[in-house]
Amino acid sequence: MPGVDARTQRAGRSTAAVSRSGAGRRRVRRPEWLSRPRRGRRRRGDAGREGRPGPTDGRPEPFLDLQDRVIDVSGEFSERGLLGLAFHPEFADNGRMFVRYSRYGRSLPEGMSHVEQLSEFVVTDSVADPESETHVLTLEQPFIVHNSGNVLFGPDGYLYVTTGDGGGPYEERPSDWYEENVGGRGQNTTADLLGGVLRIDVDGGDPYAVPPDNPLVGTEGHRDEYYAWGFRNPWGSSFDGEDLYVADVGQVSYESVNLVEKGGNYGWNVKEGTHCYDTEDGRNPPAECPDATPETVRGGEPLRDPIVEYPHEYDGTRYGSAVVGGYVYRGDEVPALDGTYVFADWSKRPHEATDGALYAATPPGADDEPRHPYNEQRDLWQLRELVVEGPGDVGEEGNLNRYVSSLGRVGGDIYVLTTDTTTVEGETAAVYRIAAPDP
Repeated sequence: MPGVDARTQRAGRSTAAVSRSGAGRRRVRRPEWLSRPRRGRRRRGDAGREGRPGPTDGRPEPFLDLQDRVIDVSGEFSERGLLGLAFHPEFADNGRMFVRYSRYGRSLPEGMSHVEQLSEFVVTDSVADPESETHVLTLEQPFIVHNSGNVLFGPDGYLYVTTGDGGGPYEERPSDWYEENVGGRGQNTTADLLGGVLRIDVDGGDPYAVPPDNPLVGTEGHRDEYYAWGFRNPWGSSFDGEDLYVADVGQVSYESVNLVEKGGNYGWNVKEGTHCYDTEDGRNPPAECPDATPETVRGGEPLRDPIVEYPHEYDGTRYGSAVVGGYVYRGDEVPALDGTYVFADWSKRPHEATDGALYAATPPGADDEPRHPYNEQRDLWQLRELVVEGPGDVGEEGNLNRYVSSLGRVGGDIYVLTTDTTTVEGETAAVYRIAAPDP
């Protein structure tokens, strides 16, 4: 059985392998997530973007069918669809689950594309009832991209919701504070809840309450739901204990992962990762830009750098195009990965090949490996590519011959959800489990 061998070959690159999981045998067009309740009701499910969360535990019926309300994105590239699901911490007792999906609005304001809907459903007899839907949070989106979608419960019992900036980085807004880069929503916390991480209490209100210690509570003119902001398109978030990891897809040149703190501003669109950004010419950004907001903007706050960053290309080597967030590995099967943050990239060369990549990151000083010069110069986490071995969809250079849509975690195992198309068509899903190597 193939697995992961994390012995270092050279700085920034390690041998790895994955095994085909039974979770990939159900026919799904475009897999987006894999989830399981924390305790009780041990159903495990995955979902296709077309709107049908389904079981991976051997049962034939879909867990929840929302195709009658999710936007039809078949046959086209789109970042819309069924985008996330979270089981309530007390799911075994109350059967509550929360789903994030894209739908058309009945009376959208001019300039808006669609609605991102967060809804609650109730599960009875191991199946979610579509008619039990209660709308919790409705977000109007201006474009079909940068919707984000991940939802997850934190150790504090609150629900965390990631939102993209909605696209359109050049749309000027009255609240813009950095005149050189007007437009975008990542720095705006006054209006539409985009470009951030939201934190809400789904047990304390109807349909939700705001936790009293959210950072902008009591700040006049700002939205109380924000937990952190300054994001472009967060794709994949996870908790490891109380640590919140959020991956953010870059605009032109850099991909990043952030260790998110309450009230943190993560820079977009003043910065792309650790680098200054220019909305007029993203490939030729200025050498200098602000490291903090002015005192007139939320009292002044630093722009926080990511812990992980990698360029699309460095010294002639391609590293990726769109980061896919992952998890800190806490399984027992692969000791070499213990405590490392395992994540992915959609495809190294998205316009040329289906070559998704897997990576592992560790804090500076966590091991004795020689550090990649890119990481050393910026005091970033050490980054290693996991070179895939095993039968099937593996390229000559050790990458997956598939696009990586997302990563999932069940117990201590990390799963890689993949597809071989950029659209939602066919039945192309395959799910792999990171496993121990053969001796």
